[in-house]
Amino acid sequence: MILHIDMDAFFASIEQAINPKLKGKPLIVGSRANRLYTVVCAASYEAKALGIDSGMPTKEAFSICPDLAFVPAQQGRYIWTSEEIFKLLKGYGFEIAYASIDEFQMDIQDTPNPENLAKEIRKGIQDSFKITASIGIAKNWILAKLASKINKPNGIAILNEANLEQTLAKIPAQKLCGVGLKTGLFFNDLGIKTCLELYQKPADYLEQILGKNGLNFYLSLHSNERFQTQEAEEKPKSVGHSYTFPRASENTGFIRAWIRLLSEMVARRLREQNLVSKTVYLWLTGPKIGNFKAQKTYREATNDAHDIFHRCLKIMAKTGKNKPKIRALGVTCSGLEKACYLPLFKEQKRREDLLKAVDKINARIGEDTLYPASIELAKSMK
Repeated sequence: MILHIDMDAFFASIEQAINPKLKGKPLIVGSRANRLYTVVCAASYEAKALGIDSGMPTKEAFSICPDLAFVPAQQGRYIWTSEEIFKLLKGYGFEIAYASIDEFQMDIQDTPNPENLAKEIRKGIQDSFKITASIGIAKNWILAKLASKINKPNGIAILNEANLEQTLAKIPAQKLCGVGLKTGLFFNDLGIKTCLELYQKPADYLEQILGKNGLNFYLSLHSNERFQTQEAEEKPKSVGHSYTFPRASENTGFIRAWIRLLSEMVARRLREQNLVSKTVYLWLTGPKIGNFKAQKTYREATNDAHDIFHRCLKIMAKTGKNKPKIRALGVTCSGLEKACYLPLFKEQKRREDLLKAVDKINARIGEDTLYPASIELAKSMK
């Protein structure tokens, strides 16, 4: 069994936990500090109830609700909270993997009473961080992820043999991870409207209409195999993070800010494991560019987020679009090796010492308010 933990309105909830005056109020987190000329990076459930969500221009959000509370994004505290939640989850002794900055997957195997375990985890997160999580439990990651959305916020749902078909019959096909609006409309034209109808289609049918992706999709839906985590390996083959926006955005600053944030998370994990990477892989998906994937291998290995970020920007330029509309993105580093060499140049040594000092201060203080200023610069770019 896989247990999928999905944080509720993650960024906004963290801000509400830090500032109790914001609790219960419609709140948006802006991708940069200029409240009227930026993009909603996250919205509280109170704001979502008004029709406000990530990717929306803040000017539009304020036209819907002039009394919105506004906080500029504080990337450092979100990274720190995500990593601390990961540490808490690892304490349960099961294999654990990141699904994104605010989602985690745990292989609980044949643990009896998985709902009790989910309740314990949910309480542990709420007690430690004053924020809530919704948890889904199912035989594989894709169904567990779907289950985590059923009783949001702060809910638990289990998909098992007794209720699987009945539950899937109530959920539109496009709600399943990997389907999306465009594929959902395609399925609808074929008469596939619910997750159950999609689940019941044979492998050869999905392969016929979607090619190899269709076969992989079938296997993901029906597999009972345990997921493989990077953390379970002595030396991982790759380290990556991804994120999906509630709706597509073509705001360059917003997209670059997210690439910068993901690069920072990847770089920190590399340094924690004393690894460097030669190959950077960027994944982008959107209504106009489709599923864009590209990677580039460099002679010089790195675990510096600044380098990873700029390597990603060079890869993104290969899309051929100045403002690609993006729905989801991911940054992955591979070609990993142990960081066992000494820096050759004085500037490299200074940079390495700086990164070590930042990691040390962040680990000691905990709030992780130290992070590269280029995150702010990226957020201010249009």
